[in-house]
Amino acid sequence: MELILIVVIVAAVAFLIVKGRNTRAEHAANQLEDAKADARQSIERLGGQVYQLVGSDAASQQALADASERYTAAGSQIDQARTPVQARLAKQTALEGLYYIRAARTAMGMDPGPEIPSIDGQKSAGQVTEDREVDFEGRKVAASPNPSSKTPNYYPGGRVAGRPVPAGWYSEPWWKPALVAGAWGMGSMFLFSAMFSGMSGVGYDAQAFESGAGDGSDMGAGDMGDGDMGAGDMGDGDMGDGDMGDGGFGDGSGMDGGMDGMDGGGFFDGLDF
Repeated sequence: MELILIVVIVAAVAFLIVKGRNTRAEHAANQLEDAKADARQSIERLGGQVYQLVGSDAASQQALADASERYTAAGSQIDQARTPVQARLAKQTALEGLYYIRAARTAMGMDPGPEIPSIDGQKSAGQVTEDREVDFEGRKVAASPNPSSKTPNYYPGGRVAGRPVPAGWYSEPWWKPALVAGAWGMGSMFLFSAMFSGMSGVGYDAQAFESGAGDGSDMGAGDMGDGDMGAGDMGDGDMGDGDMGDGGFGDGSGMDGGMDGMDGGGFFDGLDF
């Protein structure tokens, strides 16, 4: 009798484990499809604008070229996405492209269009609020809140290689070497200090830039609070209902949640930019 009871218990435990794995796999698949669909909406919106607009000056042409590059990158990212986090990265790239579209429309004197959701690190990175021109390594580098022939390079604001870059128009894309190499050069702190010291739209100094200010400091007041992770990835998606809620450490189903959480409840290592 005891042997039969043990067999029944083992069979029940095995059934719960298998059921939990299947439920988790189905939930993860649904999460991925939802995240892809969400990203594709922004990508398709970006594609429509890229193919419709033609730049009329240097600033709008450069902004549209950057938007086109983001469109291509977002399309590649969504095609290769295998997790909701990867799909979200594709959406972030598309949103960045939409900011370039908005900048191009502004440069051409057009209605900039509807508001765009904020991208990671954008709010804490700040923005250019006045015209500045500094001498740096034998050349003049300018920044402005407005497009002009002198400042035709736009950046929507955010983090590049772990450091904040304020939104604005620049004489040159001084952040691009770090974007390509994944690391900043020795003189970046001095350029940042000379360019943005005392500017009202940039609420941190060169030392904070050097240490990566804005790398998550806007979690409660914008990027995460407004949906990127607060109500999206963590609240309803990757960690809230997915890894921890329904599969990881406890959805209230006892053996299913605990055993399945031990079986495969891996968390994200984070996003490195």
